[in-house]
Amino acid sequence: MTMTAMGSIGIVQPHSRHFAQPLPLRSGAVLADYTLVYETYGTLNADASNAVLVCHALNASHHVAGVHEGRERSEGWWDNLVGPGKPLDTERFFVVGVNNPGSCFGSTGPMHTNPATGRPYGADFPVVTVEDWVDAQARLLDALGIRQLAAVIGGSLGGMQALAWTLRFPARVRHCIAVATAPNLSAQNIAFNEVARRAIVTDPDFHGGHYYAHGVVPARGLRVARMIGHITYLSDDSMEAKFGRELRNGGLGYTTQDIEFQIESYLRHQGDKFSEYFDANTYLLITRALDYFDPAAAHGGNLTAALAAARDNRFLIVSFSTDWRFAPARSREIVKALVDNRIAVSYAEIDAPHGHDAFLLDDERYHGVLRAYFERVALEAGALRRIDASPHPAPPPPGRGDTRSVQP
Repeated sequence: MTMTAMGSIGIVQPHSRHFAQPLPLRSGAVLADYTLVYETYGTLNADASNAVLVCHALNASHHVAGVHEGRERSEGWWDNLVGPGKPLDTERFFVVGVNNPGSCFGSTGPMHTNPATGRPYGADFPVVTVEDWVDAQARLLDALGIRQLAAVIGGSLGGMQALAWTLRFPARVRHCIAVATAPNLSAQNIAFNEVARRAIVTDPDFHGGHYYAHGVVPARGLRVARMIGHITYLSDDSMEAKFGRELRNGGLGYTTQDIEFQIESYLRHQGDKFSEYFDANTYLLITRALDYFDPAAAHGGNLTAALAAARDNRFLIVSFSTDWRFAPARSREIVKALVDNRIAVSYAEIDAPHGHDAFLLDDERYHGVLRAYFERVALEAGALRRIDASPHPAPPPPGRGDTRSVQP
């Protein structure tokens, strides 16, 4: 990996690691043999105390920052956040991005060979959950020699993974940064996912999920699924400002089949691009993982009881005012449950016009919040190293009265 000027990580290369030990899944199925693809940025310090895990959202991957030379879509999906001098500073932190099982970007997924049949998994790939992904990530960190993360961060579905880390492996992470996320999906969100899935499975080229054998791709279904999803990522204000009712050809064509408005052209373009690089079976798996995430379900719907397991972690929760898919009210549910448990939490609600996609974009206030928080994480990591190196007993941790909690 090389570093270049202007805060860019530069050219990066993915790594892969094979795991022969079976991965038990929440469904009761087992992923017997699998490979994880990942990227790292920065340098792991001597005591491995500066590692930060970045969890990806629906259509992203391990390629968080830097560029892949000679590839389309080469820039990392969070390149504006991760790099030298950026809010998540790779001159201070060792950053790890992992592609989750079931994806279509290199880690074992539906397009790979099922060892039980010798053919691609297709629809036979086992259903995976957020918790399964976190378990796989933990195994990779074991292999990298990382016992405890300085922080785990993610936006949207990635934020759900960050929350799950504090529940499954609370002793292995010091800080959780969850951005534009929710403790579970609303009925409306599940409904959007279901409509998108139906667009895929009813495509004549879907073939019950075994379309690889037929040499086709259910592109029509994928296009519609992406168009539906993309609408939910944008705010009404941002669409109005960017497109309004602008006509594509300057006048009405009086057609029900062809494109009339610029917003229609934009959505079709997004759908076309998506169908060229994303896998339909992966889309089904990942949207179902979104549907299933609900840590409070095991506690009678009580989120406060669910998050009690994270009592020794510290949190930053960030939401955006115009995000209606993961509205600020959902983030405040998380904040309230943490405060109820007297868990240290900071909360920022950013007044931004971009809707859910705001977590991927440049916003000085948003990036300022993350920069300040990672400064705190870095200072704490340095203090921990000094304590570990001291021949004298470490002082007791601050009492609960010293934690900085923010009311929702």
